[in-house]
This record gives sequence, structure tokens and C-alpha cells, in this order.
Amino acid sequence: MEFPYAKLDAYRIAASFVVTVDAITSTLPRGRGYLVAQLRRAATSIQSNIAEGAGEFSAADKARFYRMALRSATECGSLLHTCAQLKLADAQAIEEANELLDRVVAMTTRLVLRFGSG
Repeated sequence: MEFPYAKLDAYRIAASFVVTVDAITSTLPRGRGYLVAQLRRAATSIQSNIAEGAGEFSAADKARFYRMALRSATECGSLLHTCAQLKLADAQAIEEANELLDRVVAMTTRLVLRFGSG
């Protein structure tokens, strides 16, 4: 059985983003555990909410989960910006993560609009 989320490009890109975030956070210096935990949680939340939305039947419920994924994506963007500002991670790695995040945001926004923004 293939789960409905497996067919979504947004889910696959979000899964790649989780892997990228894990690589970035594994290089953060000691004492930055708060950033590690928050960034990993938010990245996983994007992927999970996309999966939950794909599993819903009603358009309104789908849109609600996709909106939650967008909120977590925005949070990730802010956390990556913090890492960049504090020069805690490799700039190229952060840029790659932001490129994936931009793609996820674009695709998830389209899903929200498709199923209703209400």
C-alpha cells in the first residue's frame, strides 16, 4: 500500500529538508541545543503535517494541515536565519536548506489554495 502523501512532491521535498536540517543541526556548537531541538521539531512538523493533510478527506481539513505545515516552514526559515546571523553553521548548507524550504513553501501554498484557504 502506498500512502497518499508519498505521491506529493511537497512531502518528498519536506523529507529532504528534514535530512538537510539534521545535517546542519549536527554541526551546531555545544550550548545551542535549544536551536537544534526547535529546528528539528519544526522541520519534522512540516513533513508530518503534509502527510496528515494528504490523509484527510475533507478539503477544509486538508487545507488546515497544509496551513500548519506552512507555519512550521516559516518557523524553520526564521531559525535558519538565526543560525546564519550567529554564524553557527556553514553558509552553503543554510543556503541549500533555504532552497528546499522555498520549494516546500511554494508547493504547500498551492495545496492550501487548492483545498481552500478558509
